[in-house]
Amino acid sequence: MTRAGLTEKILDIKREKGWTWKFICDAIGGMSPVMITGALLGQMKLTKPQAAKAGELFGLSANETALLNEVPHRGTPMPPTDPLIYRFYELVMVNGPAWKALIEEEFGDGIMSAIDFDMQMERQPDPRGDRVKITMSGKFLPYKYYGASGNVPQYGYKEE
Repeated sequence: MTRAGLTEKILDIKREKGWTWKFICDAIGGMSPVMITGALLGQMKLTKPQAAKAGELFGLSANETALLNEVPHRGTPMPPTDPLIYRFYELVMVNGPAWKALIEEEFGDGIMSAIDFDMQMERQPDPRGDRVKITMSGKFLPYKYYGASGNVPQYGYKEE
């Protein structure tokens, strides 16, 4: 069984049973729905207890259940071709320089972790059409400068 094959099997069972991602994520638990859904789609891994719950829920074999706990090959080809995913790519291309400037002004020279990271998605009713609200929270990781003594910059521009 390949990871892609397991993802297809999981999607077939989900479709056959008429389950929602919410139902599946509630049954597995322990992480945000984004992480659990991502794991079942082959982009993340579940913990062993979560993999066991998923295996039981989907009726998976021991090998298939173990595969849910293995580190996957992550990512998709760039640029993405799916229109919804492409809009996220477009958001980063258009707004990325501003996000970078604002994050650096607030925190200093570094990055927002995509590993120590959480994302929540919710629906916001709006009379002009419901809105998708996505909240991302990633740990700030400052760049570290190595070199001669005294060659370490101060991070951020805010007064403490």
